[in-house]
Amino acid sequence: MLEASRKPELPSKAIDTIFAEAEFDRKVKPMQPTPRKLNTLQKAVLIQVLREFPDQQVCLCYDPSASDAVSYAQDFLTVFTVIGWKVNDGSPSETLKSQPTGLAFVVNGQGELPPSAEALRDALRVYEIEVETLRDPACNTIAGGFILSVGPQA
Repeated sequence: MLEASRKPELPSKAIDTIFAEAEFDRKVKPMQPTPRKLNTLQKAVLIQVLREFPDQQVCLCYDPSASDAVSYAQDFLTVFTVIGWKVNDGSPSETLKSQPTGLAFVVNGQGELPPSAEALRDALRVYEIEVETLRDPACNTIAGGFILSVGPQA
């Protein structure tokens, strides 16, 4: 009975042969980050929260070197358009003084985040999405407006 429960041991050479025949690559490949996106529930919550701030102006820009930046920016464009905000959309972030990673609000050097941007930041935090705030003296947003920049993943 003891003999029946023993598993045969494969010699190391046999295991190497199996991997070689299957062309199994033992090298660890770096994992590609999961593309960022807003799901339907997240979009609905953002729409509900941001409707409290009508007639806002936002500039949406992205880093073209980030593989998911355009589609992620498009998610935010959808939300902003549904609530009726004026959006300068789809521009690469090459004009920004610094290229942030992740999401960033950009305001002029002396400016504070407008209440609408604070509400957006707080709603995103519920989903553990952080937004950095950058102050750029060369930034020319209108009073009460802001730039949302989509950079590469951190």
